[in-house]
Amino acid sequence: MERFKGKTVIVTGAGSGIGAATARRFSEEGAAVVLCGRTEDKLKAVAKDLPADRTLVHAADVADRQAVEGLVDAAVERFGRLDVMVNNAGIAPTGPITEASVEDWHAVMATDVDGVFYGCRAAVPHLVRTGGSIVNVSSVSGLGGDWNMSFYNAAKGAVSNFTRSLALELGAKGVRVNAVNPSLTFTDLTADMKDDAELMAKFKERIALGRAAEAEDIAPVIVFLASEDARFVTGVNLPVDGGLSASNGQPPQA
Repeated sequence: MERFKGKTVIVTGAGSGIGAATARRFSEEGAAVVLCGRTEDKLKAVAKDLPADRTLVHAADVADRQAVEGLVDAAVERFGRLDVMVNNAGIAPTGPITEASVEDWHAVMATDVDGVFYGCRAAVPHLVRTGGSIVNVSSVSGLGGDWNMSFYNAAKGAVSNFTRSLALELGAKGVRVNAVNPSLTFTDLTADMKDDAELMAKFKERIALGRAAEAEDIAPVIVFLASEDARFVTGVNLPVDGGLSASNGQPPQA
C-alpha cells in the first residue's frame, strides 16, 4: 500500500523502538519521513535503510520548544508540507513518590507532556492546510494507575486527555487527533524487564494474547489512525494491549 505517497510525516523518538518501527512503516507506505530524536547516530542507523530522497534526520530534544519548532520548520522546508505529526518520544522514571526525585518529575513532564504539547502546537498550522492528523503515543498507564509509576501515570494521563480535548478543538478545522495506548512493549526502555522471567509471567497472566508487544505491533495502528481509513476517527485513546484492558483486574481462574 502507498496510503501516504506525497505526504510528509514527522516521528519523534524515531531512533529506536516504537518510533523507529513507525518511521519504517510510514516510509513503506510512501511517505516522506522526518526522523527526530536526541541521538543523531541512532536516527542515522534507522534512516540508512530508508529512501534517501524522502528521509530527513533531524536531531532535537522535544523538551525544548524552539528545537521542536525548528523540527517542524525543517520538515516543511525540505518536503513542502506536513501531513502527520507522531509525538512518540518519552521517558519512564519509576519509584515511590518519596524516593523518586523531583528532577525525575520535571524530566518526565518536560519530555512526555511538554514535548507532545510543543509538537502539536508547532504542527497544527501546517496540518490545517493539509487536512492532516496527529497521533500521540500515550500508554495504558495513561488510562489507569500502576504501582510505583505515579510520575509516568501523571504524564501519560495528561497526554490521553490532551488528545481528547485537542480533537474537539481541531475537528472543525479538519484535523484529527488520536492516541495509541500500548501496554508493555519491548523497546530500549523495557529491555531489562524482558529477561525477568517472574515479572514476564505476571504480565502474560494479565494479557489475553499471552505476550508483551513488539514495536512492530504498535506501528501499524499508529499508521492506521493517521490514514484516510480512519477519516472519521478522532479523540480516541486506542489501547494496543493484547487484551489487557479487557479485564476487570481480577486474576485468571481455573
